[in-house]
Amino acid sequence: MRFLSAPPPYDLTYSDVFLAPVHSGVSSRLDVSLVPDDGTGATIPVVAANMNSVTGPRLAATLARRGGLGVLPQDLPRADLEAAVAWVKDQSTRWDSAIVLAPKATVWDAQRLVTGGADRGVVVVDKDGAVQGTVTAAALAGADPGTRLRDLLTPAFATIAPTAPGPEELFHRWDDLVGGEFAAVADGDRVVGTASHRSLVRQAIYAPALDAQGRLRVAAAIGINGDVASRARDLAALGADVLVLDTAHGHQDGMLKALEAVAALDLGLPLVAGNVVTPEATRDLVRAGASIVKVGVGPGAMCTTRMMTAVGRPQFSAVLETADAAHQLGAHVWADGGVRYPRDVALALAAGASSVMIGSWFAGTIEAPGVIERGADGALFKQSWGMASTKAVSSRFGDRDPWELARKELFAEGISSSRILIDPLRPGVEDLLDMITTGVRSSFTYAGAADLVAFRERATVGVQSAAGYEEGKPLPVGW
Repeated sequence: MRFLSAPPPYDLTYSDVFLAPVHSGVSSRLDVSLVPDDGTGATIPVVAANMNSVTGPRLAATLARRGGLGVLPQDLPRADLEAAVAWVKDQSTRWDSAIVLAPKATVWDAQRLVTGGADRGVVVVDKDGAVQGTVTAAALAGADPGTRLRDLLTPAFATIAPTAPGPEELFHRWDDLVGGEFAAVADGDRVVGTASHRSLVRQAIYAPALDAQGRLRVAAAIGINGDVASRARDLAALGADVLVLDTAHGHQDGMLKALEAVAALDLGLPLVAGNVVTPEATRDLVRAGASIVKVGVGPGAMCTTRMMTAVGRPQFSAVLETADAAHQLGAHVWADGGVRYPRDVALALAAGASSVMIGSWFAGTIEAPGVIERGADGALFKQSWGMASTKAVSSRFGDRDPWELARKELFAEGISSSRILIDPLRPGVEDLLDMITTGVRSSFTYAGAADLVAFRERATVGVQSAAGYEEGKPLPVGW
């Protein structure tokens, strides 16, 4: 990356900078490869944050099916974590994960799990697990909440076999085989997943992130206290593909000792550690065993660290300098937090990040943990909260002595409850991935880069005023 002109003597965040177009020989967005160079096995540079309100098994599987990586939070009970990893590994690498309900379930039950149009919905199965039919999200939206799903089943119902032809052929034969926009995929009586017109197009564009056994990849986070080595060994045995050692202040003795202990196990897995914002911290973490450093203090939507403590750093400069330090040692960085638009993802990659971690943006999707709620104004939303907030602290340390818990809650930071609206045009994480990757692919073509490494080398970045940033936004109303 190079600056269009001399950079200013102060730190920059994403809204302070822009990408300038240069001569390009890349003519199509589909000629671009977004595969990260960090050794995680991902095929797109997108990571879902290890937040309880963001990454659960459903979002992790959906993201991995399209090439990204979800990081399961560190404070999941062992039984829940084991079940989450196993569930992700058991999901189809081609077909969407099905939302399965019984015939006696109500429309209200289904509406808490899915929303959108005719290209998504629920699969209804009987007590023996046999498919009875499907109900689309569009049909749910127009039905009485108390109606039983058995009363909404499509009369002429057809399933797709897991061995169905490739996405393009199936797309063209869809109307003859299915009839509607949404269908269940079943192997005999067993539900394998679901499919739609749109999911077939995605199958042809995205490549799933797969482990050595051909299963979907998933990452898991670990704290730095207690028997860190034992937890890391357990997670590797469960099937986690990437380990993330995570704490708010990554440049501390506790992190370095934890990293050294896990690195000594030689588990053969990428080891991520953070969070930091300086080259010195990056070098220390890499030397202690990290292959990837997580960068970002305070840019997240749920984070109040900078306002509470004044600690942090504008994210673009943090990524730029830490990435340079990491690359000199043969390591990589993830840019964690602060992205609001696809442009921010592209800028993080231009600054040197191998992948970009997203939190609150994904919290408002149907795949995120929790149920869909409806506000008084009819808007749909999900609850989100920061991982240093009182709510998160209470959950993480709820089994501690009441006095110790009370002390920890007293010093909690971050937002404990926030409503993240579900975009009616992009209710699913795949909808957001389509938007993000479309923007980033275009950024690559403007830079004349066919892959991430070339983009990092060829990207030309300029500095702009606040007015320049506002000029780039579309008008919110007609004129």
